[in-house]
Amino acid sequence: MDYTIIDVETSGKTNKITEISVFKYNGITVVDEFTSLVNPNCYIPDYITALTGIDNGTVANAPEFQDIAQQVLDITEGAIFVAHNVNFDYNVIRNEFKTINIDFTRKKLCTVRLSRKLLPGHNSYSLGKLCKALNININGRHRARGDAEATVILFQKLQAQEKARDVFNAFLNKNNKEATLPPNLPRKVFNSLPNATGVYYFKNKKGEIIYVGKAKDIKKRVLSHFYSKAQKSLNMVRETAHIDFELSGSELLALLMEDAAIKHHFPQYNKLAKRLPKGFSLFSYQDRNDVMHIAINNSKATPNPILTTYSLQDARLLLERICTQFNLCPKFCHLQEGVSSCSHYFIKNCKGICKGKEDVKKYNKRVTNAICQIINDSQDLVIKEKGRHDNEEAFIVIKNGSYLGYGFIDNSIQITHEDELDHYLIKQKDNIDVQGILRSVLLKLHH
Repeated sequence: MDYTIIDVETSGKTNKITEISVFKYNGITVVDEFTSLVNPNCYIPDYITALTGIDNGTVANAPEFQDIAQQVLDITEGAIFVAHNVNFDYNVIRNEFKTINIDFTRKKLCTVRLSRKLLPGHNSYSLGKLCKALNININGRHRARGDAEATVILFQKLQAQEKARDVFNAFLNKNNKEATLPPNLPRKVFNSLPNATGVYYFKNKKGEIIYVGKAKDIKKRVLSHFYSKAQKSLNMVRETAHIDFELSGSELLALLMEDAAIKHHFPQYNKLAKRLPKGFSLFSYQDRNDVMHIAINNSKATPNPILTTYSLQDARLLLERICTQFNLCPKFCHLQEGVSSCSHYFIKNCKGICKGKEDVKKYNKRVTNAICQIINDSQDLVIKEKGRHDNEEAFIVIKNGSYLGYGFIDNSIQITHEDELDHYLIKQKDNIDVQGILRSVLLKLHH
């Protein structure tokens, strides 16, 4: 049986190949080798260069993938594709072939999975740490040839283990998910995941949620986590012992559910959207001269806000717009502090209230009209979305511009007034991330 033991270096997020090394191994000895730098035709980030030593200058005169594609096809033909975390290398190469309209399909073996099965008990199964533990010298870590050559030696050690043949055959069985599933995750748990839109939760052995994600296709997205070569993903997958999920029906609702779950559980592997942002509210009051002011304050210190935002900049921009539109005074809108009369750098249409040149009642009337417009612009909305199944609808409620939550209603239930939705509403907290998620939807509705 022939094997091709492979490693690729890539350009990072774009996952374009910058270097590839293939050792053809007949089960006893290496019989062929192909190694080449590859011009990815994209920028190689500094952090990748720091890791691999490969920058755009290194690959400037290297062939593009299409120029070496035939050599890769030839050397891998009829052989089993072997790599350390095989799905990463395999998918990167397969995607390169897709760009030139070639379907690349090979049987696979993963030396990470094989090592966990045949060489249990190691603290880490990353190539560097595993090779160090097994006294395998890597001549050129994080370069394709060095890593591939070390993987050849690791593969030979795996072959020599007791029951290696049975384990290899089991992993090569097409229907055996063991080659891709985390070692602590029961196959029946993965098989129960739906090919539907929603939120999923990775849990450790203690039942703690360690990661929350959303997807149009939960099963497909979960499987993609098992392909990643990033150390963070490898650690997360290794800890995963169970996966729960919730259907959402729509991607918009999945985004909202994901954000709420991350902020509630603070999973250790979710780095983004963990913050609980501070709100900023517009409010009004009258001073000792009966002049009405509009100002911005921390939402927690504002009992009756006109409007709440989750960005001080957004609140200030809104106030500047209203101040300009209604000829209000920048000083009394608190866009300028510590001045006797306004002298704002671009709002120049104050009618003189700050200098005692305008009637207070007239000015206050414009302030009142401005407040009414702010409130009217902060519309109440019910956004209808696709339900979790054909006999259901989902809805999202926005009141006074603030997100209140979502819910699901069976199509057989007749709703005649919006107040009836309260019974089905799953209340949620508004925040800057939710506002960002909903902003594109609201913009579409405004237009």
